[in-house]
Amino acid sequence: MRRTICCSIAAVTALVASACVMAPRSGVSMPRSASVVAADARALRYGSTAPEVFDNPQLRDKLRGLFGADWAPGGPLAFGAPAYFPASSSIRMVRVGADEYIALTGCVPTACPTHRGLLLIRPDGDQLMARLDEGGYLHYYDHGPGVAASAVPRSSIDGAWMALERIEPR
Repeated sequence: MRRTICCSIAAVTALVASACVMAPRSGVSMPRSASVVAADARALRYGSTAPEVFDNPQLRDKLRGLFGADWAPGGPLAFGAPAYFPASSSIRMVRVGADEYIALTGCVPTACPTHRGLLLIRPDGDQLMARLDEGGYLHYYDHGPGVAASAVPRSSIDGAWMALERIEPR
């Protein structure tokens, strides 16, 4: 009996000692550090509701360019990008690394638990980033000067998503 206990303790100790944290597989990035910033007038620069932001003359064409074929319902996205941001969407400021963004979070009203969205707008309106969760299938978007389609900053978007989830869990 004593021998069995000693062998069990030795086996558990060896298992714990050999355990290690593995780096993420190639091509998978970790979310960047992000935090929610106290809202100020900058958060409402383009509108006080998501529909106002989407209809803002400075952003309207950029937003359509950001989402491309996913803009209208019935395309690649069943609902279309604007449906993820109804009038009840939250507008906040978020800091990702050293950069601050206006952040809109919302969901498709008829499918809120599974169809959520995040839109990040640099305060000068030059860069837009977004993430739409279509029932577990994630779509990432980036639009702005010098943006390459293959280099969407997912770690920045996911960092903002996580920071906002901590204060607005769904």
